This record gives sequence, C-alpha cells and structure tokens, in this order.
Amino acid sequence: MTDYRVAEAAELLGVSTDTVRRWIDGGRVAAATVEGRTTIAGTDLATLAASLVDEAEKERTRAGQVSARNRMTGIVTRVVADTVMAQVEMVCGPYRVVSLMSAEAATELGLEPGVRAIASVKSTNVVVERPVPRKHA
Repeated sequence: MTDYRVAEAAELLGVSTDTVRRWIDGGRVAAATVEGRTTIAGTDLATLAASLVDEAEKERTRAGQVSARNRMTGIVTRVVADTVMAQVEMVCGPYRVVSLMSAEAATELGLEPGVRAIASVKSTNVVVERPVPRKHA
C-alpha cells in the first residue's frame, strides 16, 4: 500500500500542508505517525480527494469555468476494469479527471486507488502515467 507524507498529500490535493494537518486533527482523514513522520494511507487520501471534488462540483455554478494545464499530478480514486478496458478516475488538485484505457495498460501502470499518477490532457484524450518515485531522506 502507498502512504503519503503530509507535504505530498497537500501537493496532490492542491492545498497547504497546514490544511492537511487541520483535516488530520479534525478527523477528516486518518493518519499515522512513524518515527516522527506523519503519513496518510493512499486509500484514505483517495477517499478524501474524491469527497473534495464532490464538494467543489456542488459549489460550481457554471460548467466550463475550470482551466487546467496539460499535465496534472494527482491521485487515483477509482479504477473500474473488465477484460479489455479500464476507466481510471483521478483527482488532480480541484479537478476530477477520467481516462479510458486498455485494462492491460492500467495493470502495467499499477493503477489503483491511492496511487500517484500524472494525467496528460490533449484534446479529448487523457493519458495517465506514473511519475518517477521520489527518494526520501
């Protein structure tokens, strides 16, 4: 399972580290502290990310008011796959991104809820890739 440090979670959600810490303190997301480092389970972060998007969509009054860059780092919140195709849902900051790809590609990328991924958007196609893992000191 993938765990995220507070700073990584904040980056993925497009909020400050203070906001993530407030959410932890307020019980909005579970966290664990190991050797002085607070971490959040990827599946818990994915659940939080999905709830944030739901809230943002409810607050939005008009469609088309969101402009995104071509590459967005985010967290996978849901994967629905059959034998041929997979639907991968991600939250990239305040944006919800959905990609359709082969089930084989989703498996090869290791896409599952809680995994960090990058959505590359061009026209109507969304390409999802995994970033190079960071080394923690």
